Amino acid sequence: MPKPGELIDRELSWLSFNERVLELAQDSDIPLLERLRFMAIFANNLDEFFMVRVASILGKIENEISASNTAGFTPTQLLSAVTAKARELSKRHADHFKKDLIADLREHKIELINWHDLNEDESAYVTKIFRERIFPVLTPLAVDPSHPFPYISGLSLNLAVLVKHPNTGEEYFARVKVPPILARFIATSSTGSRRFIPLEDVIAIHLQELFPGMNIEDHYTFRVTRNEDLELEEESEDLLTSLEQELARRRFGPPVRLEIEEGIDQELLSRLCEELKINSESVFSLPTPLDLTALNRIADLDIPELKFRPFKSRTAASLSEVDSGDPELFFAAIRQGEILLHHPYESFTSSVVQFLQNAAQDPQVLAIKQTLYRTSGDSPIIEALIEAAEAGKQVLAVIEIRARFDEQANVRWARKLEAAGVHVVYGLMNLKTHAKLSLVVRDEANGLRRYCHVGTGNYNPKTARFYEDLGVISADPVLTEDLSKLFNQLSGLAPASTYSRLLVAPRSLRSGLLEKIENEIKNAKAGKPAGIQFKLNSLLDEEFVEALYKASNAGVSVDLVIRGISSIRPGIKGISENIKVRSILGRFLEHSRIYHFVNAGEDEYWVGSADLMHRNLDRRVESLMRVDKSQHKDLLQEIFEVSLSPHTSSWHQNDDKWLRHKESEDIQEFLMQKFLNG
Repeated sequence: MPKPGELIDRELSWLSFNERVLELAQDSDIPLLERLRFMAIFANNLDEFFMVRVASILGKIENEISASNTAGFTPTQLLSAVTAKARELSKRHADHFKKDLIADLREHKIELINWHDLNEDESAYVTKIFRERIFPVLTPLAVDPSHPFPYISGLSLNLAVLVKHPNTGEEYFARVKVPPILARFIATSSTGSRRFIPLEDVIAIHLQELFPGMNIEDHYTFRVTRNEDLELEEESEDLLTSLEQELARRRFGPPVRLEIEEGIDQELLSRLCEELKINSESVFSLPTPLDLTALNRIADLDIPELKFRPFKSRTAASLSEVDSGDPELFFAAIRQGEILLHHPYESFTSSVVQFLQNAAQDPQVLAIKQTLYRTSGDSPIIEALIEAAEAGKQVLAVIEIRARFDEQANVRWARKLEAAGVHVVYGLMNLKTHAKLSLVVRDEANGLRRYCHVGTGNYNPKTARFYEDLGVISADPVLTEDLSKLFNQLSGLAPASTYSRLLVAPRSLRSGLLEKIENEIKNAKAGKPAGIQFKLNSLLDEEFVEALYKASNAGVSVDLVIRGISSIRPGIKGISENIKVRSILGRFLEHSRIYHFVNAGEDEYWVGSADLMHRNLDRRVESLMRVDKSQHKDLLQEIFEVSLSPHTSSWHQNDDKWLRHKESEDIQEFLMQKFLNG
């Protein structure tokens, strides 16, 4: 395995990824409201990082685990390094909003203001809003001998208020929760004003109405992040019930971060830390407003000139002449040849959603089998599965109810599908089902024929509009036979299944890819064409890092396009000199996974749901599909060529540092133009 100095720590690599998101928010060439959205994405990312990853580090410290990780950090050392970097990024994020973005917004007549900036009409309007819509929702909670310190829910924004009794002079602490159900930024008039005031400022100026007869001494905003990582007992007899119970417990996880307003009274801060049982290292002092995830409210303003130019995905060429509502014509188009889809440039709705809707409505379809990891709240895919079941078709839904932060939604879908007669299963014991698969069985004149979809992204029509993903719709009997075997494994007992066009984790994916890397090494040593290109979300698995280092040492050119986290160190003399790592972030979230092996000139391409992480390779059901059609291979190679071109904007990794290269070509703009022009 690689030595600690040859690996980058996962958590520090993740923070580097979020730093790249912040750089997009700071890029003046990006439309203003889109920069605001990147600010919100950064904040939301950091929240989840603390809720899961930092919580995990703290758990190791509390359990007195002192062994170093693969990058050479003990949990205590890692916590210190992670906290320092997160604090630096949080301050940079807050300062950029306060010092730069607010001014940029003002130039475009969008103002985020405080109470003292309101004119007379505005203050009257906002006061009316407070009394009619805000005051009735508020619940001030005082702390005294008969009122214990209140529970502070995770990610809630709060006001810590110091009040004094006018007669006795006794001082009290009170907490007022800023209701998340109300709009965080309030327009200062009812006539489409672009002037907004934070909800917490409106509450603060009216605190006297919440504590009549008391003197308001001071107030500060604060926010708590809690451990929200699930610890699910896989061997439970009823996984669904166990998950529901664990979700109820999760909201009471211990605090892992306390964000407080700069300048807070130190005695009050000590009180908060004591009551929340949080140490000073986990306190982040930031300029207000706290919780910039709420900036989406402003980013959603209908001001086209401050947003990316509108883009409408086109229907895939193979389906463009087909009456989408005619199942016979739709399935006939698939029989003409395998269809490669590239979202969001090609429409998810007119391809994948239409595939399942036609399957639900077509009387010749006998069965539908579907995996679901994440989907949208009003999912047409869920509705299609219900429609199919109600029409008497055999419908199987493999729902991953443990998809992080979507657990509650997936439990609801599971209940709804079961009620409609869908066969709902939750995959295999101790393995999350992450593979993106659909299988349709149709009764045709020549007998039963199967159709399928294999994708790199979730069956979510909403995120498909801004996630970059690949998919294949096919009637290839070899591929559909593979999917039949895999679905039988997921719903029944078929652990010994073998596949022709699929690599499936946890059984064959790791060994299959490692074998292909070793083959490139042998080809390079034999003087045959050799090369490796991967496009991934994450690369963390030590065995693959070691294999890629070995390939580099053998003279194999290794080109990696990694959006998020990576533990590999390119450019180490004698170890990784032939490895280049690029990262692309932009308007769309790069989400597809592509594996390319030169294979002595007989190029192999694989696409699917799996990243090179221990969890994907060993603790999930994942799949990669071999792409066979030469035209589709050419399209995948074009993605690599443009991604890796020195003329394409990207971040270049040098050791553990990432440097942005802003160039003339943007791959997402290139692909938008390509698909728009046909």
